[in-house]
Amino acid sequence: MEQSRHIDRELEQIKEKLLLMAAKAEQIISQAVESLLQRNMTRAEQIMASDKEIDKLEIEIENEAISLIARHQPVAKDLRLLIGIIKINSDIERIGDHGVNIAQCTLKLGQEPPLKPLVDIPRMAQLATAMLKDSLDSFVHEDPEKARRVCASDIQVDQLKDQTLRELMTYMFERPEAISRAMGLILISRNLERIADLSTNISEEVIYISQAKVIKHHQEK
Repeated sequence: MEQSRHIDRELEQIKEKLLLMAAKAEQIISQAVESLLQRNMTRAEQIMASDKEIDKLEIEIENEAISLIARHQPVAKDLRLLIGIIKINSDIERIGDHGVNIAQCTLKLGQEPPLKPLVDIPRMAQLATAMLKDSLDSFVHEDPEKARRVCASDIQVDQLKDQTLRELMTYMFERPEAISRAMGLILISRNLERIADLSTNISEEVIYISQAKVIKHHQEK
């Protein structure tokens, strides 16, 4: 019993550190999108420092999770939780990287006049951010149904990304001088799509942890 309680304490500590890392990633995404919409170059530059904190936490969480597995050899749900944490940890680190990519694109776009009013990209950002928040909420509360709703909403982000691509391709054909700005916006939309995809990955891990079901690649029975 004492060993079991000790495992529980260590698991909670790892989960708390993971949620701290997730909060930093959420902040990076929020600031990156805000810097884009407001053309705030100072804020875009500040994002780089936050990403280093996420990288440091990722290494710590992975090492602690592997150490706990090696020392306690957990089984069943505890083992699924630790495997899930290792995977979610990697997903969150990559989400932070995509936020940095958006900030870098913003810095380049800020050197030229705006190409067009932004409509679909802010909507993509809103949806992707909501997916990230809901995926993390489903992890905290072990809520597989909320996780499934996150997975289902990914198609909306994909559709907006395709719509954005079609529109910006038209700009590039009709206005060759706008190619670099259009490409910057296309890259931002792709990064937002990847944030949504990674949020879906987190939700899939929540379902695996709570129900021992694999739904990735349509493998759920």
